Amino acid sequence: MTGFRPVARADGYPYLEDLGLIGDGGTAALVCRDGSIPWMCVPRFDAPPLFAALLDRERGGHFTVAPVGLREARQEYVGETGVLRTELRGPDGVVSLTDLLTLRAGARLAEPRSAARAELLRIARVEHGRVRLRVELEARGGLDARKGGGGLLLRSRARPDLDLRLDATRPLDRLPVELELEEGDELQLLLHWDGRPRRRGIGGRQLLDDTLAAWRSWLDEFAYEGPQEPLVRRSAVTLKLLDYFENGALLAAPTSSLPEWIGGARNWDYRYTWIRDAAFSVYAFRRIGLGEEAWSFLAWVLDAVERHGRPRVLYDLDGETPDQEAEDPELRGYRGSRPVRWGNGAADQRQHDVFGEIVDCAYQWVAWGGELAETLWARLSEIVEAAAREWTEPDHGIWEVRTDGRPFTYSAAMCQVALDRGATLAERGGHAAEAERWRAEAERIRVAIRDGAWNEERQAFMEHLDGTGHLDASVLTLPLRRVVAFDDPRMVATAERVAEELDAGGGLLYRYLPERSPDGLDDDEGAFLLCSFWLVDNLAGRGLVDEAGELYDSLCGRVNHLGLLSEQIHPESGIFLGNFPQAFSHVGLISSGVNLARRVGSPARGRTAPGG
Repeated sequence: MTGFRPVARADGYPYLEDLGLIGDGGTAALVCRDGSIPWMCVPRFDAPPLFAALLDRERGGHFTVAPVGLREARQEYVGETGVLRTELRGPDGVVSLTDLLTLRAGARLAEPRSAARAELLRIARVEHGRVRLRVELEARGGLDARKGGGGLLLRSRARPDLDLRLDATRPLDRLPVELELEEGDELQLLLHWDGRPRRRGIGGRQLLDDTLAAWRSWLDEFAYEGPQEPLVRRSAVTLKLLDYFENGALLAAPTSSLPEWIGGARNWDYRYTWIRDAAFSVYAFRRIGLGEEAWSFLAWVLDAVERHGRPRVLYDLDGETPDQEAEDPELRGYRGSRPVRWGNGAADQRQHDVFGEIVDCAYQWVAWGGELAETLWARLSEIVEAAAREWTEPDHGIWEVRTDGRPFTYSAAMCQVALDRGATLAERGGHAAEAERWRAEAERIRVAIRDGAWNEERQAFMEHLDGTGHLDASVLTLPLRRVVAFDDPRMVATAERVAEELDAGGGLLYRYLPERSPDGLDDDEGAFLLCSFWLVDNLAGRGLVDEAGELYDSLCGRVNHLGLLSEQIHPESGIFLGNFPQAFSHVGLISSGVNLARRVGSPARGRTAPGG
């Protein structure tokens, strides 16, 4: 555990770097180093938040357990688990606070089934001296509390549908409350929200042991030996904390509306499953031996496609259409960054890259022993045909611009992936005519990208398929998807131009420059971490292992004290920006580690997806 440090705030809000993530595969909570929980949605990830002080410190609601007169704190995970331990120093003593969303005894986390008990456990123990401990619980919209059932029955005024109860190992008759505790004293607090009857007594230590055992068992299949192994392992746990255990859906992030620039309007709800983001997560899981998670998501996404036909950009956790995007008029936003949004308007966009993501998922499914039912093959054929028809048409691209669509190079490349992988599936399934036609169209797209997207004057593949526009870091993925070779002179030149012109300093890259590539918003944004990991992959792919390793290590050095990464980084101050923690960033950390390990002769021991 790192040393004690004071807990700093900016505009009354914690820095995102001071937050840790806990979860149970149904929902998640962010725990601050000051003992507060300023973010938790119940009963599941995409439900309205019970605690949202992260988006409004006065009206959002929080659950805080901390010494009165808190001076400094430190924090670490309990081993390689989703259980968090915080030590908080007050004027006269130190209290340890163990936080977890409890898991069922004997739960096997790799299985696609719920393991959650729908309860938050907080265990406070005085380690040294004495502590006056303050317990404060306030929900968004206000909370009414009354004694009942051996604890406090709570009613959220904004969420009367929730059956909330807080049990404690010491009598509580009100909230907030302050308790005098001596060295060795312990307070257990159990907040649950599903209304099911519980056994008498909290039994917090047994719940803790059961939860730790489930997490430790899950990592038994982890297989990676290479650079930054502890951080790769932590990134695997972080991605698992973004996994909806019940069916294998994978979240982009557990939060909404954390700004990409302080005071700006680039504030989006990420508590959904993007086909793109989740597919990247699948690749990462597979490459470090965690195949069950990959299988679960593949089944989930192929089922969604089979049910709905034309694929959507994103889905809710049930594989259905998300809520319409709406602005919240009440919450002020993190550090005053308005608006706060629920739902995501990108669900209605056209993004052609989803064709490639889904067909590539099906390709992996078959390559790893899965079978495609005839009805599913029919759906996939429609998707491949759509890629063949639409690859030259404008769409909103990987970055989901809020302007009119454009013919993005990345989108065309993913259509090429759809046709290439689709042709392989057709060959294996005995559909020779489709295979031949799709293979020819895939080659046509590859040539169009190689020749058309190339700008001789700029010496780079440009953001638009006709070679116009400006630089876009997404073109760094062309060799990752086997559309262009890593060592193709044009790809080498492109990577060099991207590294030069999208440089944000310190190894960081902007994904594009909004003033040159308009996206419909006027605000600035931070450097996008995944793009820098793509640059690592390009350097490694060209054999520049030392240079790639140096950049990789510098990016890994950006993690917070718990090994977590945000979506973006402020290029000057280095503070975290955007929704947190971000699956994309942890996918990049894992995948680049695997790629480097192969190049330096200590290959990852996990099985590799065919063609991955």
